[in-house]
Amino acid sequence: MTRPARPRVVIVGAGFGGLTLARALRRVPVDVTLVDRNNYHLFTPLIYQVSTSLLDPSQVAQSVRKLVRPLKNCDFCLADMTGVNLELRQLETDRGDLPFDYLVLATGSVNNYFGNRSLERRSLALKDLPEALALRNWILEIFERASWAPAEQRQPYLSFAVVGGGPTGVEFAGALSELIRLVLRKDFRQLDLGRARVTLIEGTDRLLSAFHPSLSAAALHSLEKKSVAIRLGVMVEKVETGQLHLSDGSTLQAGTVVWTAGVRAADTGKLLNVPLGRQGRVPVDSHLRLPERPQVFVIGDLAAHEDLPMLAQPAMQEARHVARTIAADLRGTSLEPFRYRDPGIMATIGRNSAVAQIGGVRLSGFLGWTVWLVVHLINIVTFRARLATLLNWAWDYFFLDRPVRILVRANDSPGDS
Repeated sequence: MTRPARPRVVIVGAGFGGLTLARALRRVPVDVTLVDRNNYHLFTPLIYQVSTSLLDPSQVAQSVRKLVRPLKNCDFCLADMTGVNLELRQLETDRGDLPFDYLVLATGSVNNYFGNRSLERRSLALKDLPEALALRNWILEIFERASWAPAEQRQPYLSFAVVGGGPTGVEFAGALSELIRLVLRKDFRQLDLGRARVTLIEGTDRLLSAFHPSLSAAALHSLEKKSVAIRLGVMVEKVETGQLHLSDGSTLQAGTVVWTAGVRAADTGKLLNVPLGRQGRVPVDSHLRLPERPQVFVIGDLAAHEDLPMLAQPAMQEARHVARTIAADLRGTSLEPFRYRDPGIMATIGRNSAVAQIGGVRLSGFLGWTVWLVVHLINIVTFRARLATLLNWAWDYFFLDRPVRILVRANDSPGDS
C-alpha cells in the first residue's frame, strides 16, 4: 500500500527565522525543504568580530546541511529564489521549481543606502560574511599601504569613518579602535598609530536610540575612552575619495568609510506582486500570513508586523508561531494571534564594556559586558563554535592579540571564468 504524501513546507532563508522554523517542525507530520542561496547559517551578531580579526568565519557561520542533519523530515537546497507561482503553489528558483503546500519566506534584510549613490559606491558594508571578509582584508591592506607611504602622506590611510550609531556601528567602532591601538601597533612599529582616528557618525542626537538615554550616554562615554570620536546630529551627504561631506556643511577626512546605518527588507517581497510597506517589508495578518493566501507565511525582517525591529529575536519567535500554526492547521484547530515578547537588547562597546536593557533592568560597563558575553556564547549554534569563540575571546583578552590577521582572497572558480 502506497504511503500518502505528507504536506510539504518550503522555507526560503536559512537565517535565524528559517533555521528555527525547520527545527520547530521536526515533530510535525510534514516534509520540510530549506532553501538558501548560501550553504551556511550566519550568526550575524558577531560578524563585526570577523571584520576586526578576532573571529574566524567558521566561528560565526555553520554549514546548513550539518545543522539540519538531525532533522529527519528536513532537506536543504542550495538555490536562489527567482519567483513564486501562488496559483500552482510552486517556488521558482535558479535550480528549478519546488512544489509546496506551505511556503514560508524568511529571507532577511539587505543594506539600505537611502538613495545615496556615493555612499553605496565608496563605502564598505558589514551585513553579510563576504562583506565582513572584504572589510577585514581592506583594514589589514590599508595598514600595509601606510607602512610604505611617506610619513606626511599616511594620515588618510589611518582615518576611518563609521556611519551609523546603532548596535553594529557602536560595536564595530569600538572593536576597530581596539584592534588598532592594542594589536596593530605591535605589528606596525614604524607607524605612529596614536595619529589613527576612528570617527562614529550618527544622524540623530544620541547613539543606540533604541536603548534608554542613560545607556546611550554610557556607550558614548565608553567609546570616547577608547579614542573614538563621535559626531551626533549630522548625516553624510556625499562621499569623495578620502573625504566625507556632512549635512552641517563640514567635511571629514577618511580613507575608509564603513556603512552600518540602515537596512531594508530583501527584494524577495517584490516577487510576490503585493503592495509593500515601509522598508520594503511585506504586510501580513496576525498569524504572519499573506492576506488571502493562508498557505504563505512571511517572517523576520521581511515581515511588516507591528513594526517589529529587524533583529534575530522577532524572527525566531515568529518562526515558532508559524510552526504551531501549521501544526494546528493540520489538526483543524486554530491558535491565538502572534504576540512578540521582548527579551531585551544589548550591545558591546569592546573590552570590559557593554550595555544591556532587559525589561526594567539596565546594565552597563563590566557587568553589562559579562552578560553580553554569556548571552552571545549561549546562542552560538554549535558547541565547537562556542568553544573556539571562547578561546579566541580569552586569548585576545589576556594577550591583546587578534588571531586572524591574514589577508586571504579567493580565486575565481573554473565555472566563473
